[in-house]
Amino acid sequence: MSKIIGNSLKNIPWQEKPENYNMPIWRYIQNPIINRNDIPSSNSIFNSAVVPFEDGFAGVFRCDSKCVSMDIFAGFSKDGIHWEINHEPITFEGDSEVTKREYRYDPRVCFIEDRYYITWCNGYHGPTIGVAYTFDFKTFHQLENAFLPYNRNGVLFPRKINGNYMMLSRPSDTGHTPFGDIFCSQSPDLEYWGHHRHVMSTEKGDISAWQSTKIGPGPVPIETDEGWLLIYHGVINTCNGFVYRMGAALLDLNEPWKVIARSKAYVLGPYELYECVGDVPNVVFPCATLTDADTGRIAIYYGCADTVTGLAFTTVDDMLKYIKENAF
Repeated sequence: MSKIIGNSLKNIPWQEKPENYNMPIWRYIQNPIINRNDIPSSNSIFNSAVVPFEDGFAGVFRCDSKCVSMDIFAGFSKDGIHWEINHEPITFEGDSEVTKREYRYDPRVCFIEDRYYITWCNGYHGPTIGVAYTFDFKTFHQLENAFLPYNRNGVLFPRKINGNYMMLSRPSDTGHTPFGDIFCSQSPDLEYWGHHRHVMSTEKGDISAWQSTKIGPGPVPIETDEGWLLIYHGVINTCNGFVYRMGAALLDLNEPWKVIARSKAYVLGPYELYECVGDVPNVVFPCATLTDADTGRIAIYYGCADTVTGLAFTTVDDMLKYIKENAF
C-alpha cells in the first residue's frame, strides 16, 4: 500500500466509493457544495482552496461579482462542506505598488512551517503570481509577485526541497492562452525565483488528446512514499471551445521537475450538469485537496463550469494505481 507523508485528519470530508464505479475519483453526491450566489455580491464562486485550520477548515475563495469583477475572499467551515464566506474581499498589507488591485483569481493555499501561504493569479500589467501569507485568515501580508507577467497557476510545494521553496506554474499570455506547459521554479526566500525547470508538456496527437492544448498545476502536491502526487488540469480545444479535465502524475521527491509516471487517461472530466453548464461550460478545475495520512483518503475541491464549487474523493492507492496502469 502507498502512504501519504503528512498529518492525520480525522475530520476529513468523506463518502465511500460507489459500487461498480471504475474511475479513481468519485463525486460528493450532494454537489455542488458552494453555489454561485452564496454571498450577496457573487455571480459565481469556484476555483477555490481550503486547508485544515484550528478545529475545522479555512479557505480562500474566488468570488466573481455581479459586475464580473474577480477577487478572492476568506471563509471558514466546521466540516469542510458547509462554508461561511466573508462578504468582503481580502485586503492585503504590504508595499502599495504590489498590493494595488487589478484583479485576483484562482487561489491556492499551502501551509509551510508556521504559516499559511496564498498564491493566486494577480493582475500586475498582465497576469502573474501573487504571494501572501497569513496566520489567522484575518490579516494577510502580501509579498513580491513571484514572476514577471505572464504566468498563472502558481502552486507551492508544502515544504522546502533541498533547502529551497518550490513552485509550479504555467507561463501564459494576456488572454485565454491556447498553449501552456508546467514548470518548476526555486527560491531561497519566496521573493527571488530561479533555477526554472520544465516539468511536463501538452500531448499532441490522439494518444492523450484531452491534454493537447494546455496543462496547469492544480492543488498543492501531495507527498507520498513513492513521490509527489500532482493533480493537474488539462485542456483540449474542441469545435465547442475548451474542455477542462483533471489529470494526475507522480513527480520525483528530490527533483520534482522529473516525472516518474503520468496518466494518459484523465481522472475526472465534466459529466454532471453543474460541470457542463455554467458561465464557462465543460470545466472541472482542481485547486485544493485535504489528506488524511492514517487512511490515505483525499478530498478534492474543484471549480465546476466556472460557476460553482464541487467536492470529490479518492485515495492515494486509487490514484497511484490508476497512474501506473495508464502511464505513457
